[in-house]
Amino acid sequence: MDLSKIKMVVSDMDGTLLNSNHQVSEQFFELFKELQSRDITFVAASGRQYNSIIDKLAPIKDEIIVIAENGGFAKKQDTEILVTPLDQERVAEILATLNKIPNIHPVLCGKHQAYLTNKSNEFVNKLAEYYTEFEIIDNLNTFTSEVIKIAIYHFESSEQFIYPFVKHFEKDLKVKVSGENWLDISNMNAHKGYALSKVMDSYNLKSNEIMVFGDYNNDLEMLALSDYGFAMANAHPNVKKVAKYSTLSNDDNGVEHILKMLVK
Repeated sequence: MDLSKIKMVVSDMDGTLLNSNHQVSEQFFELFKELQSRDITFVAASGRQYNSIIDKLAPIKDEIIVIAENGGFAKKQDTEILVTPLDQERVAEILATLNKIPNIHPVLCGKHQAYLTNKSNEFVNKLAEYYTEFEIIDNLNTFTSEVIKIAIYHFESSEQFIYPFVKHFEKDLKVKVSGENWLDISNMNAHKGYALSKVMDSYNLKSNEIMVFGDYNNDLEMLALSDYGFAMANAHPNVKKVAKYSTLSNDDNGVEHILKMLVK
């Protein structure tokens, strides 16, 4: 494995760079300094809200690229790289379907704030881990501002209890089981792979010059862009099929394990 040409490292957050307690290791921040010294750019690519990603990576927030909302929004410092919203008509159509599904918790995701109804205090507490900025409103169906993504949560399984009801949207929207409990619906071009391809174009990077880490289905497109795609040991089976390499789990510092090889 020749890593000598790597110019960019891209990592998912939950289940990848973050451990099971949703923490970034101090070891990563030390390794980030080594990446900087070698002019290797770091990209955080997550289904999380932009502000939540920045919160987790606060010590280096001004020195990284952030791909948020599963690729629907990307930004470096104050410069927006792309925004790919849903059409308002599609938002209404999706919500009409979601209204028929029991025991789910939909969230409308804007660039910097999320919107939900207060159906469950337990869910509101859970949401706070992933969305640091959110507002509780009376009715999602009357919301008219820009929506980048609709995130839906189920306390047991998004793949089992949400996906079967929304998979028909896949013909012209991006429907992603993005975690054990989360499913996301967005514009067809609002995914991590599309956003990363735009970043790669702006930096004039080839597939052998980027390293990508991921663990779930919303990472598949960006893993496919890299000659050095790594599936976490805890990754979904689909990810292990697509990634060319593997590493340790997120709780065993799998990202850091490979980065140490990169900067040795």
